[in-house]
Amino acid sequence: MSAMDYDNDELIFLDDDGSAEELVLLGKDWNILIVDDDEEIHTVTRLALADLVVNDRKLNFIHAYSAKEAKALLHEYGNTIAIILLDVVMETDDAGFEVVKYIREDMQLFEPRIILRTGQPGYAPEEQVIKVYDINDYKTKTELTRAKLLTTIISSLRSYQQIVTISQSRAGLEKIITSSANLFEEHSVKAFCEGVVTQISSLIGLDSEGLLCARAGSLIDREDEDVYVLGAAGEYAKYINQPIDELHNNEIAENVARCLRLKKHLFEPGFSVLFISRAGFEAAVYVRQTHEISDLDKHLLEVFLSSISVGYENVNLFHELRNTAFRDWLTRLPNRNEFINMLDKPHIFECENCCVALIDVNHFSDINDGLGQEVGNDLLRAISVRFQSAFNDDVKKGRIGADVFGLIGPETLVSPESINEMFQSSFQVGDHTLPVSVTIGLCKLESKRNIGIEILKRTNIALNRAKKNLTDNFEYYAKDIEDQTTWRLDMIRRLRNDFAARKLELWFQPQVDLLNERVVGMEGLLRWPDGEGGFISPAVFVPLAEYSGLIVDIGEWVLEESCRRLQQLKERGYGHLRVAVNVSIPQFRDRLFVDKVKNALSHAHCDPSLLELEITESVVMDEPQIVIDALRALKEFGVQIAIDDFGTGFSSMSYLQQLPLDRLKVDRSFVKDINPGASAVLAETIVTLGNKLGLLTIAEGVESRAQASYMIKLGCDEAQGYLYAKPMPFDALLSFLEQRS
Repeated sequence: MSAMDYDNDELIFLDDDGSAEELVLLGKDWNILIVDDDEEIHTVTRLALADLVVNDRKLNFIHAYSAKEAKALLHEYGNTIAIILLDVVMETDDAGFEVVKYIREDMQLFEPRIILRTGQPGYAPEEQVIKVYDINDYKTKTELTRAKLLTTIISSLRSYQQIVTISQSRAGLEKIITSSANLFEEHSVKAFCEGVVTQISSLIGLDSEGLLCARAGSLIDREDEDVYVLGAAGEYAKYINQPIDELHNNEIAENVARCLRLKKHLFEPGFSVLFISRAGFEAAVYVRQTHEISDLDKHLLEVFLSSISVGYENVNLFHELRNTAFRDWLTRLPNRNEFINMLDKPHIFECENCCVALIDVNHFSDINDGLGQEVGNDLLRAISVRFQSAFNDDVKKGRIGADVFGLIGPETLVSPESINEMFQSSFQVGDHTLPVSVTIGLCKLESKRNIGIEILKRTNIALNRAKKNLTDNFEYYAKDIEDQTTWRLDMIRRLRNDFAARKLELWFQPQVDLLNERVVGMEGLLRWPDGEGGFISPAVFVPLAEYSGLIVDIGEWVLEESCRRLQQLKERGYGHLRVAVNVSIPQFRDRLFVDKVKNALSHAHCDPSLLELEITESVVMDEPQIVIDALRALKEFGVQIAIDDFGTGFSSMSYLQQLPLDRLKVDRSFVKDINPGASAVLAETIVTLGNKLGLLTIAEGVESRAQASYMIKLGCDEAQGYLYAKPMPFDALLSFLEQRS
């Protein structure tokens, strides 16, 4: 192209559809990319368009001299380029077409308008190119007079503006739809409000610049009722979740407050403030503008705001629902779920020497029962307030249970000393002055991240240990505590499974008359095979069974098995032998215990006098009246009663007199030492006491002839021990009895 007609032809502005007003955007320049390998073309194009102003916006020229340069600039400016004046033939004959293909297909840029220019008319397949690609115009350089160039630029800018408006509208709607569909996402409030601002701007043909404000501090976990920026676009986006005063713009703050106070839209020169209201949830949307909004746009806005207010109500209701799920309704502190979420967050572990604490209010139920639940609630609120005043924001607080609070923070702050100091003074609750004591479980956080629920579990283990601590009111978690707990739970699980699979066995140790050594009965002893040819000690598994409550079911099975074996002994000619079984305190607490004993005897058709229940002194002392009542009922039914390990506990003679006893068992610890001394004196005392009370006495753990002779000398009636027989399975017992016969 050697020359161009630069005459001052009158610019011809193509009419739109008539009634629409010229859209005026904010004062930004239009970016025009000129791509041509001829420097002169850049110069004359810039001169021809230098003074052009469209919609109060000047033109800003960006220059590229090859397809490669154009691609680089397109990556830099993207959709902010309004028009591309593109030479077809540059470093290659189809370089311009390659740029078009790159823009539309590779970069997926659809907003910029493309005007192809060629210096070789008829060279390129004009019709095919325009069909395939979105191109505004395709001209030879000689036919682009200044007037025609201006007309092409103006019409292309209008097209670009309309496409951008549509894109903004789509983007705004997508944000609103997405935020509505994803209300359960953490940032739904922000996304929803930002979408509202973007859509309003699109509806009235503005760039997305504005902000949505409300007196809704609760939406961003603030307790005050100041006006906050909930969503924003453009230069205001950085103020989201900040008080409106942080903008340091009195005009915005005053007019937003006025809109909320008057509860109506404000349309002013340079800005509008739009009012949203639904079910008591109110907000104001501030939008900056450079022209007056038309009546048509105002009507569209009113329709849109009426519709979108439902979404704003949903956002608020969802947040209230989230508060219900993650906030304690009474104290407004994070609840157990949110406390676990806080423990799950990685930044918690960036705190050096952090510690978690659980604080349990001692005897809180007494306050509820004695003073009423309302006083109890007021006390919990007072404790919450003191926690928040005693610990700064470095310490996270929560209410984990009814009377249990949680803390997370540096161990210099979250320590037994600081927590106990907080409870040194009483709490004033209404007319009551209430002293409060607490128990504290603590867990120091490791440097590596761990699961929140696991940390809470460890802290709770420490709290449970602290409740058993007789010297201090706190305990730190240690791994051996958890290992012991894990072992106990694993053993309970194994015991439960093996009992269900009928792997437990009932062995029998014969009991003999000391004078003639005839077998007079057996003690039923529970055995738990370990699966490796050995057995787990009763000293290990019986406490586990009692702790888990499984002892009630196991005890019932032992009774039934003992009665069944008694019947089998009777069938084999040993109907005179009795079986003694141990009974624990959980069995006595079972209100059906007496009936279970009677049913076991009845179903096996056993003589009740052949069943002997052995109880320890500790069982009697634990629940004396329950034990005495049950034993009396069973004694009336014919069952025999024995005191096991007599003399090893804290005996109460008054209870001993009330028990319907048949037999006293002298503990093996007294039988072991027959030399003159305390043990010998105690053994003699027990036997003498039994004789005086008219009870039979039986010595446990007799292992030598000397021990047997000594117990005979004392006047003891019966014995059991390795001298006579070890515990054995039932089949071995039958063989033993046959041999003894």
